[in-house]
Amino acid sequence: MENRSILSGVHQVIGNTPMVHLSRITEGLDGNIFAKLEYLNPGFSKKDRIGLQIIEEAEKAGLLKPNQTVVELTSGNTGTGLAIVCGVKGYKFVAVMSKGNSLERARMMEALGAEVVLVDQVPGSPVGQVSGKDLAKVEEVAEQITKERNAFRADQFNHIGNIHAHEYHTGEEMWRQTNGEIDVFLDFAGSGGTFTGCAKTLKKYKPDIRCYLVEPDSAPFYSGKPVMNPNHKIQGGGYLMNLPLLDKNLVTNYIHITDEEATQVARDLAKKEGIFAGFSSGANVAAALKLLKQEEKGANIVLTINDSGLKYLSTDLYK
Repeated sequence: MENRSILSGVHQVIGNTPMVHLSRITEGLDGNIFAKLEYLNPGFSKKDRIGLQIIEEAEKAGLLKPNQTVVELTSGNTGTGLAIVCGVKGYKFVAVMSKGNSLERARMMEALGAEVVLVDQVPGSPVGQVSGKDLAKVEEVAEQITKERNAFRADQFNHIGNIHAHEYHTGEEMWRQTNGEIDVFLDFAGSGGTFTGCAKTLKKYKPDIRCYLVEPDSAPFYSGKPVMNPNHKIQGGGYLMNLPLLDKNLVTNYIHITDEEATQVARDLAKKEGIFAGFSSGANVAAALKLLKQEEKGANIVLTINDSGLKYLSTDLYK
């Protein structure tokens, strides 16, 4: 008889992450923040979930054949998740990434067996601050490699599996872990999959839940405000591009967070809560703190800690 406590591969570890009450960083505030520790996935980010979901949906649909190569544009986290899933399932994986993203991510993907193709940033783009124009250059290279190798394109910005990963799993876990005592959900806009997937599920259970989309203060593209600086520090989102997976009908309102706020709160999370996370996690918690001080006093807010601070040691996040 098979021992179900022993898994057949590390991909089966993905998901079912713990939820923590951030009681120290919220001291003195009316309300609660419940943080889902997505950096405890094997690739140290929530993007492991979509790597697994997209590959398994493609397998079931017959779109991904044995021994076929998988290609994806990534800021590093989706690529890491795909490297893990492709590695254990026997697919070659090519990650195409901007040189503006932190080098730890490229090294980690290579260690996990991925071929990493680094693309130059557009002239004038600071390292560590990837814009939509930078991402467009990466997209061109990813498409070219996909055609040359007759590969399967994971296509995180368009593949419905990105939403399904969070609609079928993350959102359901949030609801169970909080016993449904959620008033607010928020997320930093990356591909839009986490926001849309979780919001759909939570609104299914509680239609009046408020869902906020977090954006860089200097690049509030989705709320339709003027873009002052597309080159912000919050890696993994704020790309100033239309996101097909982002359902704006689910957005209650938008919250804008500065680089400084995201950085400071990420540092506070490490020191006060023992949670070592990246820029976008700092942005999420900064947004939640802002809400508890203003229009959402007394609310129970749920959010994700998106990735690990280990991925940012070459940046100024923890200097």
